[in-house]
Amino acid sequence: MHSVLQTTQPYETAIPHPEGVSADEFRAALARLAAGVVLVTAHDPEHGPRGEDVGMTATAFLSVSLEPPLVMVSVRNDSRMDDLLERQPLWAVSVLSESQRHIAGRFAMKGRISDRLLFEDIPHAPGTATGAPVVRGALSALECRTEQRVTAGDHTLVIGRVLTATAPSTESGPLMYFKGKYRQLG
Repeated sequence: MHSVLQTTQPYETAIPHPEGVSADEFRAALARLAAGVVLVTAHDPEHGPRGEDVGMTATAFLSVSLEPPLVMVSVRNDSRMDDLLERQPLWAVSVLSESQRHIAGRFAMKGRISDRLLFEDIPHAPGTATGAPVVRGALSALECRTEQRVTAGDHTLVIGRVLTATAPSTESGPLMYFKGKYRQLG
């Protein structure tokens, strides 16, 4: 059994924004940072008789290290994905293509229907190393095992060791997020 190093600093009260930086100003400034869009997935074995697949759209995803191969995703504290990744160390990331905007939108909805229904008509297969859903037609896919969790404000940074990485041949471009909208490169 692999133990997860937990590096957290729980705060009893919310940390206010520094004088002169409002949440709206911060959000508007960072909306100008173009980001790739990924679907983070995991299998929740404790939900229902056969478990349930869970997904979350993310733009805060990046490469951390080549040796060893590490990536990081930021998940909102107390979200379903945060709760699941706290007890389930195996997860996957599908880097979405420009033709997969509907997938990004579907898994980013607030107050959405069950994840089981969200996956219903999306071509996917369980990853060979993690059992987490991997979206077919994605630009690339990574299967990961959590190495470290770091609490950072209202999010948790989940750092994972890459167990498998695939990059199928494709002519499609990446799905991007810029100024609050999904966009295509170019």
